[in-house]
Amino acid sequence: MSAAMVEAVCRRSGAESCIEPIGAGYAIYAGPGSPFNKVIGAGLDGGPVDEGALDRAERLFAAHGVPVRAEICVLANPDVFAAFSGRGYAFETVEHVLGLSLPAGDSPSSPPKAAIEIVRVDGEAASEEWIDTLVQGFAVPDVTETGVTGEAFPADVLRETFSNYRGVEHFHRYLARMGGRPAGGGGLYAAHGIGLLCGAATLAASRRQGVQAALLRRRLADAAAAGCDLAVVTTAPGSKSQQNAQRQGFALLYARAIFVRPA
Repeated sequence: MSAAMVEAVCRRSGAESCIEPIGAGYAIYAGPGSPFNKVIGAGLDGGPVDEGALDRAERLFAAHGVPVRAEICVLANPDVFAAFSGRGYAFETVEHVLGLSLPAGDSPSSPPKAAIEIVRVDGEAASEEWIDTLVQGFAVPDVTETGVTGEAFPADVLRETFSNYRGVEHFHRYLARMGGRPAGGGGLYAAHGIGLLCGAATLAASRRQGVQAALLRRRLADAAAAGCDLAVVTTAPGSKSQQNAQRQGFALLYARAIFVRPA
């Protein structure tokens, strides 16, 4: 999905694609401050990381003056961690990746406290409302019991990031409404048999009322209808998002460690 998003941006702008393959993964540069600036999937092919490919990836980020953020699955070859540490990367945080077999069965959940309508907003006009809702939702992070909330980005960066999903094949936007007004939103990337749930946020005033659970259920149904047999979501450890996912039947697949090398 990350690579598809960057390629869509490059097609619109005519710029050269900023993607460098690293084994089974990629190094991606999507613009100043973008959440998609990362090395992702390194080591998932089971062997040691390709040092030559990593050299090229680091030159890509250095050319733009940005730090390198590497997301490393804890199930990768242990040599991968040593390779990144030896190149000056420092541990920053951990994220959890959860999965659920599709089609999902009925999961016990508390009834919503208010009537919630979930609509798919793939049209360009409606997408502006989706972007506005997510930017407002992410502006007020939900603090977890562990104190980990995940990454935080300025509103202008988030707005550009969500706008960049235009033209990404297999990506769908969802908006939750309560009383006719936006309450939250989320995204679904359904491809290669996997439904990736991403970009979900609830407006502060609408939290603890079942919005995220409703968004989860709708996206799971659509992922199954699209032929996916697995749904995946990434959360901050101990977050409300993780608790909501587990209530819907998701189980922890693995953790991924985030390592960063300064610009």
